[in-house]
Amino acid sequence: MSPEQALTTGSALLYRQGRLLDERRWQEWLDLFTEDCEYWVPAWLSEQRQTEDPDTQVSLIYYDLRSRLADRVWRVQSGTSVASDPMPRTCHAITNIQVDEAGDDAIRLFAAFRVDYHWRAQSQAYFGHYQHTLRRDGADWRITRQKISVLNDYIPTLLDFYLV
Repeated sequence: MSPEQALTTGSALLYRQGRLLDERRWQEWLDLFTEDCEYWVPAWLSEQRQTEDPDTQVSLIYYDLRSRLADRVWRVQSGTSVASDPMPRTCHAITNIQVDEAGDDAIRLFAAFRVDYHWRAQSQAYFGHYQHTLRRDGADWRITRQKISVLNDYIPTLLDFYLV
């Protein structure tokens, strides 16, 4: 696959992911991930250094399988997540998408993001960088790894998958 084709394919998937989160189309969003996916939001050890191992160090969010990500989605949908009631209104803006590696069956992407959200009469935002690894699954591409570096990691109220 050429880098241009990888950019087109990857950009479409990242934009779709943002839209699905904003529209709370959770099942379609989950369907973007492989069963063995890793979804990781590392914590910061200092102003310049993030944690590097989600198994031994603190993470802001970490799911090592799609089924665990689905469990979190279920809690949000079922109303058992107090932090998600009411659900914030979100707007994902994704930009500066670049291809780090393009193969016939895998694509690695870098992108910048900003998620503005409105919750309980206050508007706030998270911003940072995405690193995605996509894997071909038949005619589709799915996310097998998503690392989200939240640059403004002071968390005044809540942080969840739909906010980054």
